[in-house]
Amino acid sequence: MNEIIQLTLEQSVLWLPKITGLIIVITIFIILSSISKKLILSISEHLNLDQSLSHLFARSSRITLIIIGLITALGTIGIDISALVAGLGLTGFALGFALKDTISNILSGILILLYRPFKVGDKIKISSYQGKVLSIDLRYTKLAADDADILIPNAKLFTDPVTVFYLDNQGK
Repeated sequence: MNEIIQLTLEQSVLWLPKITGLIIVITIFIILSSISKKLILSISEHLNLDQSLSHLFARSSRITLIIIGLITALGTIGIDISALVAGLGLTGFALGFALKDTISNILSGILILLYRPFKVGDKIKISSYQGKVLSIDLRYTKLAADDADILIPNAKLFTDPVTVFYLDNQGK
């Protein structure tokens, strides 16, 4: 019985610094992710970026920093993370390939919201579709036509020619 207690105490002394390091690393990365989220939201407010776009950037940076923190923490306690990083790379590649159309629409939506070639309320025409822009999301843009609402994928809006009609004589 004394041998088990002795072995447990020896292992505790060995693992205590590693567990403390793990907790410190995770805490630091969680704090950094919160700071980065607030910083991105503050900067995007000053730059007048679209709210959904700024929240996407803030959330992405927060999640990325937490994942990096977890991987760093696992390395701190002595786990070989090279296989984990390689697995994450392969998973990212497979997900990117499987979701290429969705990712294309989201990236196009981000670029449309950044460059603002048209805005909500403008009348636009793309291909055979024409209508007033009701909303611009990350995946699609919603147009109000005479008899229906039309959802156009942002990738199509980003790659095909778009005609923006001026509703007054002042231009943009």
